[in-house]
Amino acid sequence: MHSQFETLLVEIDGAVAVVTIQRPKALNALNQQVLTELHKLIGELRSSDSVRAVVLTGSGEKAFVAGADIAAMVAMQPAEALRFAELGHQVMDGLASLPQPVIAAVNGFALGGGLELAMACDILLASETARFGQPEVNIGVMPGFGGSQRLARRVPFGQAAEILLSGENITAAEALRIGLVNRLYPPAELLGEAKKLAHKIASRAPLAVAKTKQSLHNTWQGTLADGNAQERRLFSELFATADQKEGMSAFLLKRPPGYLGK
Repeated sequence: MHSQFETLLVEIDGAVAVVTIQRPKALNALNQQVLTELHKLIGELRSSDSVRAVVLTGSGEKAFVAGADIAAMVAMQPAEALRFAELGHQVMDGLASLPQPVIAAVNGFALGGGLELAMACDILLASETARFGQPEVNIGVMPGFGGSQRLARRVPFGQAAEILLSGENITAAEALRIGLVNRLYPPAELLGEAKKLAHKIASRAPLAVAKTKQSLHNTWQGTLADGNAQERRLFSELFATADQKEGMSAFLLKRPPGYLGK
């Protein structure tokens, strides 16, 4: 990573990028600057040959991201709100379409735009004290960064409807029960466990991981037949890579593979 950011801390740990949103006084709320910097960072991650997995978290233990910045939104007119939502969607779609898997380490409140950001990641890990919700209906609006769409794809429809329409928060234990998060950890262990999983993923064949992620996200689009057709194409494309030859040869020779991402 080459850029310097004011609201993001980017740490490179081997093949893993750990990205921390740093607006602790605002509970890491998403404003124009945070979204713009995230959008720029996503572009840099997309073109990186060395980063093979990403961990996204928020500074402090109180909040992952407490939501979009209401103070910055209160006076918006419809045209401004549309531009803000479009930027938010660019960030969420950008995260979802990165070739690298992205793990959200949810270390506190993930509300509104914060939950939308977490759901744009591939895997959600959370602290036992985390809280989740889409409280937009409590303040006269609705989710604007994809929450009404991604939540109903992550959890059963009725659970998504209750969260979205009631505006009530749910506990980490409830989020685990309905399948919104993968696992819970004590707060002090969360980031370490997220990094451990990221390093495990980063050790796999990167082109195979990227195409698997691409195919996985296609389950949310089109028909089963469309997804299966693309899976066949992506599968066959991997047989033109050096990593496929290396991975299978290493398996047969019972030695560790050395993947180059080529």
